[in-house]
Amino acid sequence: MKKVFNLITLFVTSALMAADESLVIQRWADPSKAVPISLTGFTGDAEAVLMFDLYVAGFEFVGSDKAKFAVSGSNNGELTGRLLDAQKNQLFGQKYSGGSIRQQAHAFADDLLKQIYGQKVKIFSSKIAYKVERGSTQEVGVSDFDGNNATLITRDGSLVSSPAWVPGTRRLIYASWKSGGPFLLQQDLTSGARDILSSQPGSNHSPAVSPDGKRVAFILSKDGNPELYVMGTDGSGLKRLTTTKEDEASPCWSPDGQTICFSSRYGGRPTLHQVSASGGAMRRMNVVGVANQTEPDWSPDGKTIVFTAQMGGFQICTVPATGGSAVPLVEGEDPVWGANSRVVMFTKRVGGQRTLSLLDVPTKHVKDLPRLSGSCSQPAWAR
Repeated sequence: MKKVFNLITLFVTSALMAADESLVIQRWADPSKAVPISLTGFTGDAEAVLMFDLYVAGFEFVGSDKAKFAVSGSNNGELTGRLLDAQKNQLFGQKYSGGSIRQQAHAFADDLLKQIYGQKVKIFSSKIAYKVERGSTQEVGVSDFDGNNATLITRDGSLVSSPAWVPGTRRLIYASWKSGGPFLLQQDLTSGARDILSSQPGSNHSPAVSPDGKRVAFILSKDGNPELYVMGTDGSGLKRLTTTKEDEASPCWSPDGQTICFSSRYGGRPTLHQVSASGGAMRRMNVVGVANQTEPDWSPDGKTIVFTAQMGGFQICTVPATGGSAVPLVEGEDPVWGANSRVVMFTKRVGGQRTLSLLDVPTKHVKDLPRLSGSCSQPAWAR
């Protein structure tokens, strides 16, 4: 993602002065416990952004006398931020300029996670896509990860589903009923240009793009049953991966691009299965403790699959990628991992509407995205 602001170092700790970045240590080792911090000196949007981002990442705000870390600074056109430990030793300090104050605050929050958790990926400056329902129509929306700067990228007055990012680009693939179908469309968000990627007979839907951006897995019913297929993101090399008489749904890729996890009704109720992306026999995952398993998403670190279980209501659950006991987390559906393999975005039903929410898996902190309008679901998180 193109940077729109420059970072100017103001304060540097001895750890950061080391030539080897691996010397930056993880200062908070227990991910299940919220990190107690104090936050002072910030105002307006900067304060609001930092409180949102840090809560989502597993922090709790306390007085300075109870804080493990103190976060302080100021904002007046540019943002200055500092991180101190409980003994008032400065661990990190930096000035952020250019772009909006929100972008500066997001950048500071990402740097705090790097200092405290040892996390190198930056999630707070990322984008999301999602489906927006307004009356009888559905469109694809895009916003910052926290719901700000929302815009519609389609205005077709039709139906859409399952937007998916092409990693490392500003392109989306999604299913659209605009010209019949559903067909798969690919859209460049920079130019606005879009093309039909797949218009095979039957239903083309549920696209999932491989980590290298070269292949897309999707569900296609051209031969009768909804089956799992894979092809290139240029539309070439269509290959069928499943041959059951039951429905397949919701594919996702392993981080190495070798395996696809999906839901199948093969054998009765929907359960999670895996298959090689190059073809072969599908394997049912051993997921213990929950039924009706759908909508899997594989964590970027490869360790965990998050999915939806339906047992009366919808539950977000996790299970080791190798199978095992499922861990129910929160009511919801449509889960998708952030790039840090810690935060999950999902859909929550509130009355007759759907809203997007964020879940910090270790601490169970949940935060809604309040700025989005319409009924929003099926989030996709850019990586």
